[in-house]
Amino acid sequence: MASTSRQQPSWAEPHSGSPSKLSLYNSLVRAKTPFRPVDPEGKSVTWYSCGPTVYDDAHLGHARNYTSNDILRRIMNDYFGFDVQFVQNITDIDDKIILRGRQAHLLSNFQSEHAQITDDVLATTSKAFDAYIKKNLPLLNPGLKPEDFKKESAEKYAAVLKGKSVDGTGPPGDKEAKIKMHLKTAGNAVTALLSPSRSSNEDIAKFWEGAEDVLLPYLDSLHGTSISSSDHGIFTALTKKYEDRFNADMEALNVLPPNVVTRVSEYVPQIVAFTERIVSNGFAYQAGDGVYFDIAAFEKVKNNHYARLEPWEPDEHRLTGRRDFSLWKTSKPGEPAWDSPWGPGRPGWHIECSVMASEALGSQIDIHSGGIDLCFPHHDNELAQSEAYWSTEGGHQWINYFLHMGHLSIAGSKMSKSLKNFTTIREALARGDWTSRSLRIIFLLGGWHDGIEITDDMKKAGSSFESYVTNFFLRIKDLKIHPNTTSTGTEDAKIKAALESAKSKVHEALADSFDTPAAIRAIRGLIEDWNTADKAGLSDDVSRDLGVFVTRILRIFGLDGKADPNDGGIGWSGIDIPEVSKEFVYAASRLRDEVRQRAIAKDDLSEETLNSVISKDKPSKQQDAAAEDLLRLSQQKSEAKDFLELSDRLRDVHLWKAGVYLEDRTNAPAMVRPVDAELRAEREQKEAIARKKAEAKQQREREEAEKKAKLAAQAKISPKDMFKTEEYSAWDDDGVPTKDKEGADVLKSKAKKLRKEWEKQKKLHDEHLKGVGSS
Repeated sequence: MASTSRQQPSWAEPHSGSPSKLSLYNSLVRAKTPFRPVDPEGKSVTWYSCGPTVYDDAHLGHARNYTSNDILRRIMNDYFGFDVQFVQNITDIDDKIILRGRQAHLLSNFQSEHAQITDDVLATTSKAFDAYIKKNLPLLNPGLKPEDFKKESAEKYAAVLKGKSVDGTGPPGDKEAKIKMHLKTAGNAVTALLSPSRSSNEDIAKFWEGAEDVLLPYLDSLHGTSISSSDHGIFTALTKKYEDRFNADMEALNVLPPNVVTRVSEYVPQIVAFTERIVSNGFAYQAGDGVYFDIAAFEKVKNNHYARLEPWEPDEHRLTGRRDFSLWKTSKPGEPAWDSPWGPGRPGWHIECSVMASEALGSQIDIHSGGIDLCFPHHDNELAQSEAYWSTEGGHQWINYFLHMGHLSIAGSKMSKSLKNFTTIREALARGDWTSRSLRIIFLLGGWHDGIEITDDMKKAGSSFESYVTNFFLRIKDLKIHPNTTSTGTEDAKIKAALESAKSKVHEALADSFDTPAAIRAIRGLIEDWNTADKAGLSDDVSRDLGVFVTRILRIFGLDGKADPNDGGIGWSGIDIPEVSKEFVYAASRLRDEVRQRAIAKDDLSEETLNSVISKDKPSKQQDAAAEDLLRLSQQKSEAKDFLELSDRLRDVHLWKAGVYLEDRTNAPAMVRPVDAELRAEREQKEAIARKKAEAKQQREREEAEKKAKLAAQAKISPKDMFKTEEYSAWDDDGVPTKDKEGADVLKSKAKKLRKEWEKQKKLHDEHLKGVGSS
């Protein structure tokens, strides 16, 4: 990374507005630069974010990008006080969408024509399987029978399946990931083709599910060109579905919706006009298959630079002769088309964002954001064509700050739709792998610009921080229920100083290009200072001030749903018990506290005393039940331990089932808290340990019982009979063998050993006989 003191080229100087304490890491210069909005008053900020290409469900890699964008946007709005106009696009026209939309349409037609899995369906699927194998798995024999796929693929792609490169000499890469994907797809088709049952609706659904990914490209190869170019609905049906699902995913992640949403399909006339102007400005030309941006012509103009985000990229493209990029494409058969001066066609990839951003935000935009993989060619091409549109003289500054979110990887592998190696957002949330809060915490801990690899250690760090904060909030909120009435205030100055220090650290961190890891460390440090403070010397108001500050910052980060960061509240969702339960629960907790204290101190627990304690709170049905149990113990003159056991049952059984836990504290009333995932995990762990101990004890008892039973059975045998087996042919009067089965004398050493065994058995048998006699 370049030093923040490097001199910026003239084209990278932001528009000079009012000064700001905020600096941003700007991909245009690969350095941190002071943030100065275009707005002369320094209040309004224009921001364009590259949105999703909607042809499949969003995965955790998308969650990383859009959640991190959301964190930065919230900080700009709610911490620094900027008025952010946030525009995000929906890409609903591009090569992948056209292909996927067309394929989905053709497969749907094929399925509707075949309500049952007929021989025709099987024959078509077999041909699709053959075509898929031939194209994507060339090491397998052409015409491979489905029943031979498993064996041959295991042999031909053994190295890949073992986690190595194809040739077995190095580590795997994207090539091997694609091979695994193709093997899985082919394997699913094999399962469908070889399924013995295809009659029920469930069977039919499973067949289509397994065969789908080989049928899609095959049907497209047969019928794709027959699709009408004017039937745009074929493609928007797919994109509408996945746009709705994307929006639902973002809501589940607590990502704020954009102020403005733009869709490529709604901006085609503007794209045509935008392209016309670039052509008329002399920076684009018409070719046989569309309109191309002329990079050479663009760079001839003073202060125009191509590939500014990744200036090392163009050399490769100069060598290959593939420098110019498409602004408008002539539509091929089977692709959607719109009228243009250059004939029926469709937008190129990069032009869409230039047009939509310019239409929504104008000729100069403060911030443009997206994933790090969009630097080149997408954002570099956006810059060039937009600056060619807005100026013929060169050097126009279209975007002042580019913010690029780092990749998310799991086990070292970047998630990719094309590789199908991703976990979707909805899958991860539905399975309970993540919550919107736990995932957001991971992104806050890792920072927005750097890549993040989710490891077990990182998940533990995120879980630890969430638990740490939850426990802090619970204790601060508990002060309202159990105020510290004996505070001396001797700790106040120390904790106030810690609060001011934390505020300063958080501000410095956020002003330093949204350094959220440093801000999180400051928050954790402040909580640690409070945890270790002498609570007897700390006033509740100071404690609550800490709670309000921590709450505000974490709400600004989006960790508490739609809660207002500035309402003076304390805590986040999930730490309050249901309102309807509070009256009974707090009454039961107070009753239990006093009974426990008296039981521990061996104090008076008479019926009269208990009635006095019980009468302090308004009675309820549940409290009456607890009171009856207490009074019964008192009437039975029960010991203190019985009252403690009853207290534990109230905590561990009755209230636990109601989703409430009483956390006992030394020299303080129990703290009421909801049963959460952490508490459940702790209990499950304790119960698992207890089960193992019980199982081990039962095993020992079984073995001991078996040993005793065996010994008892052995004791019943007379020593005179114990050696009467086929192994020997003669015995003395005591039954000790004298000759083996062949008639040879038993060796003296063995005879001595046998006599010792005989004596041991005699003693055992005699004890048995005594026992029988005594009974």
